[in-house]
Amino acid sequence: MGAQVIATLAEIAESNQSWPVMAAKYGVENPLPPWKTSLDGMCDALDTGDFGFKDRRDDEDALSATRYRQLPFPESQLVALAHSLIARGVIDEAELAQRLAAVRARLEAG
Repeated sequence: MGAQVIATLAEIAESNQSWPVMAAKYGVENPLPPWKTSLDGMCDALDTGDFGFKDRRDDEDALSATRYRQLPFPESQLVALAHSLIARGVIDEAELAQRLAAVRARLEAG
């Protein structure tokens, strides 16, 4: 699982845009990123399907300790989940990149 390099995720991991950095930059005091509850809900939903809790957590633990070790939690959890979903063929990297670009465009549009 951890050997596969996913360029889109590698770029995110190297960008230094973790929640603590971004929160400090914009003066946000909430210690949790606004997307954390959505991530938890996604993990709960995945845990009930074929990609169960143990598989998801095993992937997350392995990837967080190796490929994404420079990321703080919960960013490491988020990126590890995306990596696992790409590696398992649930979503492809091009689709993820397209969705990320759409979100960025909405945010930059104000």
